[in-house]
Amino acid sequence: MKFLTLQNIRRIYSVFFFGLFLLLVAITDFRNIKGYEAPLFLELNPLVAFASFLTSWTVYKGLILSLIVIVITLIFGRVFCSWICPMGILNQWVSHLFNKRRPVDDYRVNAYRQLFRLKYYILTMLLVLALFGSLQIGLLDPITLLTRSFAVSFFPALHYAGGQLYIKQPLFYGGTLMAVIFIGILFSNRFLSRFWCRVLCPLGALLGIVSSASFMRIRRDVEKCTDCQKCMRYCHGGCDPHLELRTAECHGCMNCIEDCPEHALHYGTAREHSSVHTPVDVNRRRVIETAVAGLVLFPMMRSVVNAKTAPKYDVVRPPGSIAEEDFLRRCIKCGECMRVCPTNVIQPALLEGGFEALWTPVLMNRIGYCEFNCVLCSQVCPTGAIVPLSVEKKVGKAPYLKPLTIGTAFYDRGRCLPWAMNTECIVCEEVCPTSPKAIWFKTTEITMRDGTTKLLKLPHVDPKICVGCGICENKCPVHDRAAIRVTSIGETRSKTNQMILSR
Repeated sequence: MKFLTLQNIRRIYSVFFFGLFLLLVAITDFRNIKGYEAPLFLELNPLVAFASFLTSWTVYKGLILSLIVIVITLIFGRVFCSWICPMGILNQWVSHLFNKRRPVDDYRVNAYRQLFRLKYYILTMLLVLALFGSLQIGLLDPITLLTRSFAVSFFPALHYAGGQLYIKQPLFYGGTLMAVIFIGILFSNRFLSRFWCRVLCPLGALLGIVSSASFMRIRRDVEKCTDCQKCMRYCHGGCDPHLELRTAECHGCMNCIEDCPEHALHYGTAREHSSVHTPVDVNRRRVIETAVAGLVLFPMMRSVVNAKTAPKYDVVRPPGSIAEEDFLRRCIKCGECMRVCPTNVIQPALLEGGFEALWTPVLMNRIGYCEFNCVLCSQVCPTGAIVPLSVEKKVGKAPYLKPLTIGTAFYDRGRCLPWAMNTECIVCEEVCPTSPKAIWFKTTEITMRDGTTKLLKLPHVDPKICVGCGICENKCPVHDRAAIRVTSIGETRSKTNQMILSR
């Protein structure tokens, strides 16, 4: 038996690319990043590139790499799903574990089903939303979903179990929910092998459409084929290689070639007696209905986000974030910035910014704070939602005239120890990193309840100096809600989100 069969070569590639994915996620850490191309798989993703182009009508420079996958698909077919995609590879391995006890001759489990059309309808809805400016690809894009799940759920859990992946245990809002979704996707393989890839994956749907024009594909010699259906035994895509091959569903796993006892299947260009291929199987009416559903969903999401009665001052974005409307058009919710943040301050948003902003990065200063000299989050964003920053630009060193501001701190005088309880406290001023410090004291004579007086330092914030780093809120000794809080007011990226609008 030959070792270097197409099937074994595919297995070698799949192990390599899945290992590479894990390595890149692992080094997306402030101790290890060191200029590595951490978001490589996200930049190779044509769905992210196409959808972000529809929302912003620009293609971020890193996403040009996605053309490589398109060219590969046009030449070799939908091989990305079985050879390169870490989500597809992981689902295949899990499917193999779940189906070990399945009867070897039960070929029907890998037959094509109309349920497989669903991924095309999901793709349609997501692209319609993108066309109108709402980038929701990140919710279901496989590489984005896998990256986010590892960064926010799996790696923190592994550290808690003793993996020592971080200096301190990271905490993420919504991490449990993401873990449940991810585990649910893997467990769905118990009921249908590669359920995610066959039924739900929008990237697979896009590549399936592109692969319909591929030069090389699985070919069947109709004169040699005896219709034994053994080629379906380990088929990854459910593409019916024993009939008119459904090219859009074929993952290029090459299992059918190895399993065919008559050698009726080969991979390559057409030969004499080669069978014809079935085009993409979708119901046009369902496609139109899905597109209309996307049109209806869009204003529902936007009416919440843009409601003037619900300002989003608590939504503080990472440094380098572009204006909010453009940010939502570019952010794919991948979690790379959350993973690389050394203080764990960047968290996945829940519904504080509306459904459209679900799982986008926000700063939660009770968990961490924005390190004054840190710009790591701007180095790993694959779509330009957070633009690359230098330390000099962030802190306002020459040639830059002023530091980057992500918000402004405000005192809650009803909770602040000096203001509310006449108790000395200078923690916020001590930790303030700006020079001169944004927090200053006014010494005031205070009359106590018993009639005695004492001098007390009452803290104030200078909004012209405060950059909104949040370390004061993080270190505030008042438990529960801090006595000083940072809001997005005064952020550099917005001309309207200011304390006082200038004419």
